Amino acid sequence: MNRKKNKSNGKKVLITFFVLIFLWIFVFYAYITYKNIEINPSNYQTTKIISTIQEQTVESVQQNSQKVADVIEELTESVVGISKLKSAGSSIFSKSTEEELGLGTGIIISDNGYILSNEHVTGSKFSKCYITLENGNNYDGTVVWSDSDLDLSISKINAKNLKYTILGDSSKIRVGESVFAIGNPIGFEFRRTVTSGIISAKNRSIKIEEENRASYMTDLIQTDATINPGNSGGPLILPNGEVIGINTVKISSAEGIGFAIPINIVKPIIESFKNTGEFQEASIGIYAYDKEVVPYLDSNINFEKGIYVAQITKNGAADNTELREGDIITKIDGIELDTMNDLRQYIYTKKPNDEIVLDITRGKINRQIKIILGRKQ
Repeated sequence: MNRKKNKSNGKKVLITFFVLIFLWIFVFYAYITYKNIEINPSNYQTTKIISTIQEQTVESVQQNSQKVADVIEELTESVVGISKLKSAGSSIFSKSTEEELGLGTGIIISDNGYILSNEHVTGSKFSKCYITLENGNNYDGTVVWSDSDLDLSISKINAKNLKYTILGDSSKIRVGESVFAIGNPIGFEFRRTVTSGIISAKNRSIKIEEENRASYMTDLIQTDATINPGNSGGPLILPNGEVIGINTVKISSAEGIGFAIPINIVKPIIESFKNTGEFQEASIGIYAYDKEVVPYLDSNINFEKGIYVAQITKNGAADNTELREGDIITKIDGIELDTMNDLRQYIYTKKPNDEIVLDITRGKINRQIKIILGRKQ
């Protein structure tokens, strides 16, 4: 009996011993593990870093907003009012005559008085228009160049030391970029109105029907920045103040759909006037359309790249050459063409009597044709 009792007590002691050993090992392991845990100070900094970033972001946004406001404020000095009719007062921003004047917008592109706008604002070449600067000074202007297909014009006033706009690169714009439009949407009371939006799309083509005549504008920049009557001819600008387009039309049946002409198309002409005081416009003597417009004309005409020759002007540069109506021009002097503006922009860099080489496709035939450029009348 005692032997059994002693054996039972021995088991209890042994179990207790192992339990104590286990507890000691567990406590020791937990102590060592806890002791070796490194508290990373950066864990405590995370909240501060995030807070700092947020504070910097808010501050950065405020600073950027202030910079944009400064840029726009400075740019408005280069925005002018334009009318085809002369005011009886000292300025075309006269309150009593704004409706009669049909006020539009333009931008100063040189310090010696060249003004860029729409042709439908200033009138065609050699027309007279009347221009009021930001300081209220009024000038007689003469249209020295215009293009009805592009709806662009350049006028000249007799002035010096003007603040002019910086032109950007419209080939590098991206859909979704912020833009601002500046113009004179109604007249005196709302002159130099600034609206904001984004670039909604690029390379848009639209059909315009006026006076029983259809025309097409291609390679346009689409924006949702508000454009109203009177904004025509005003700049579409990036937040850094660079002009990337000239506002021209809006879709009247919808809100938030306006269009601007890419600035690159007119750069060679501007440079010529600034450097030489003139522009000798070369002409290839054709009416052509890119693939975005051709479906309006004939749904059976299909091509991937190039420009479709719809008509060759009689006695023009291309007349009596190997070029034919229906040809697709794919390159000019080795430069690939996708839109009519690609062709125009290149021709604007040439002079009358310069020779060009066109790569064309005619059905399954590919060939090169040389043409001596003429002078546009």
